[in-house]
Amino acid sequence: MTDQRGPHLDDTLGAILNGYAWLPGLLRREGASSARIRVLGQRALALRGPEAVRFFYDERHVCRHAAIPEPVQGTLFGHRAVHTLDGADHRHRKAMFLSLLTDPSGVAALVDQVGAAWNEAIATSGDGRPVVLFDEASHAITKGVCRWAGIPLGDAAVGPVARDLTALVDGFATLGPRHWRARRARGRRENWLAGLVQQVRVNAITAPAGSALEAVAGHRHRDGQLADAKLAAVELLNIIRPTVAVSWFVAFTAHALHRWPEHRDQLRADDTGYAVAFAHEVRRFYPFAPFVGGRAVTDLTWQGQHVPVGSLVLLDIYGQNHDPGLWPDPYRFDPQRFVGRTPDPYELIPQGGADPSTGHRCPGEDVTVALLAAFAGWLARLDYTVPEQDLTISLRRIPTLPRSRFAVTDVRVSYGREAVGGQREHHVSKRDVG
Repeated sequence: MTDQRGPHLDDTLGAILNGYAWLPGLLRREGASSARIRVLGQRALALRGPEAVRFFYDERHVCRHAAIPEPVQGTLFGHRAVHTLDGADHRHRKAMFLSLLTDPSGVAALVDQVGAAWNEAIATSGDGRPVVLFDEASHAITKGVCRWAGIPLGDAAVGPVARDLTALVDGFATLGPRHWRARRARGRRENWLAGLVQQVRVNAITAPAGSALEAVAGHRHRDGQLADAKLAAVELLNIIRPTVAVSWFVAFTAHALHRWPEHRDQLRADDTGYAVAFAHEVRRFYPFAPFVGGRAVTDLTWQGQHVPVGSLVLLDIYGQNHDPGLWPDPYRFDPQRFVGRTPDPYELIPQGGADPSTGHRCPGEDVTVALLAAFAGWLARLDYTVPEQDLTISLRRIPTLPRSRFAVTDVRVSYGREAVGGQREHHVSKRDVG
């Protein structure tokens, strides 16, 4: 057991320097599934493992409303967002997200819209110019999710909106230029969507029946009061922004197919179960969210360690997804881990853990998996050249992705199995995950 009486040096600099490896390194040095630390001048307990997930997502133990730093609210989530709520208020607003993002027919419709936008983009990419897959995916997902959500968006606006939505994700974990770019993007997009909500409410425009725009514009708090337009805009962004964040996983999917091209054959065969397993393994293997945080709601005890009321509790996401106790040979990319089984929500936690209907696990996880499984098949059916580029994935940068954002040339669609053997040889300057 860690000595609870001794002082603990603040390790904020360690978090900045080590990124995704910070908490896994601390826990490895402790030789345990928990470690007491200081960060940002505050006492904190870092946790990992299925029991830690159960402890963290139990509202009797940990709350979120006082734990999300303002810089994260001002970029990624938005002020007063569902992520900042707990208890009955959280469940009431979360129900709106669940109704939109977990219905199988709605998820399928969203995938269809993104697929149509992706096909439009790929149809114009065979002119020999380099295609940056991260950018193409973000544009296609932006166009598709806005169509699905009932948000009017002209073709000329797709690029600027996609850049702003990716900026919101790219800038939340830094105080540098990326952060200020994200703040400016949030201001623009909140104003834009608040204006749409107001137009819907005064019948200046009609939101499609059953759409996200209709649901958010009509959302009422538990007391029956209509949510103000600015808050509605925040939550509408919290539907389309995480969907566009799947672009990160698309770049990782291309990276995985490049490093392990033997998976292309089965993905081309329209094996839905394998495509979903592949999507889960991309989410487990590649770094996205490093950890999540909350605050102890009362004096607690975790495995013999005292957790004072108000102290930070950090759940190590990246470390858990690479824990050899849960995932044998965790740095081996192997979709077979998930073939024929549903991942345990307390083990695989790339977007948080536990039950999304009762806790803070991302309600859009079904969308992420469905889109990623679809993109895995779409990318497997593309024949392309990967030119010389830097595909390094830095664990210090949060959120990270291949430095080149994965550029390809000579893009063409090929549906036959024979195209696999006919692919051009791929070359790359550096490859690094982990």
